[in-house]
Amino acid sequence: MPSIRFNNEYINSFYSLAGPKERLGKIKNYDLTFDDYYFNEKTFEQAEVKMQKVVLDFLTKDNNIDVILGGDLSNQITNSTYAIKNYNSSFLGLYSACATFAEELIIASNLLNNKEINNVICITSSHNLTAEKEFRFPIEYGSPKKETSTFTATGCVGSLLSNKPSNIKLESATIGKIVDLDWKDPNNFGAAMAPAAADTIANHLKDLKRDVSYYDLILTGDLGKIGSKILIEYMKEEYNINLKNHMDAGTEIFCDSQNVYSGSSGPVTIPLVFFNKIIKSTKHQKVLLVATGALHSPLMLNQKGSIPAIAHAVSIEVIR
Repeated sequence: MPSIRFNNEYINSFYSLAGPKERLGKIKNYDLTFDDYYFNEKTFEQAEVKMQKVVLDFLTKDNNIDVILGGDLSNQITNSTYAIKNYNSSFLGLYSACATFAEELIIASNLLNNKEINNVICITSSHNLTAEKEFRFPIEYGSPKKETSTFTATGCVGSLLSNKPSNIKLESATIGKIVDLDWKDPNNFGAAMAPAAADTIANHLKDLKRDVSYYDLILTGDLGKIGSKILIEYMKEEYNINLKNHMDAGTEIFCDSQNVYSGSSGPVTIPLVFFNKIIKSTKHQKVLLVATGALHSPLMLNQKGSIPAIAHAVSIEVIR
């Protein structure tokens, strides 16, 4: 599993947009929130396209963008495509499910090593009602959920990366590999993704010859309450690593009273927490982002297939 050390790659600015349920949760300092899932559009998909446009308008203002890296949960990442098509910029559409944002950061950092690339935007989004329709059931069905289920977050986050120094430096990364333990329950993605997260964390520490205590915080993506417990136990049993400095973004967006089962999911989960909780606090300087993704499809699950998972890790130094 390859790990990469970066040189002079920085996050210069970011912008986050959060939806109706998220704005009532634990985090209160999003750049913009809205209280209507339609976001004044005709469909939920069009609302997600608009969410990305709002973020892109902020990041592209007064900036000459060379490449935009984008992805979401929709079929063929169409929401990102429809949002980005009007910005006259080169585009790389990416999909690692809920691990997409970390994948974008890794690719963007490597692109910036090319002297022809100066400014790169990484953007991702998810919308509860577009994801529920595609991966589970439309909410109109009233289908009951298990306590192990997660609730897809509605929001969009974008960041501008360049070689211009800032207080958020990308230090290194580890590209994850697909881990499939033949898990087949679509109502418990945390259990499917936890082994992938453990594998990536262990290999990252091994490759870079670091102890887990090197990091002030290891922030996983959207394992939720159930998946987080599995990760901690799995790391201890399989790798003899005690994750005392662990936090899962899926448990940090919503309040317990909001009835979101095991917590938040979706590719926007980890950047929402990282930029609006971790960066804006003063507690953490060395942070390992470990974004997790379930690489399944409803079609494969209906054919009795398993849920392969992946996790990508990005080491970030926050200069306080």
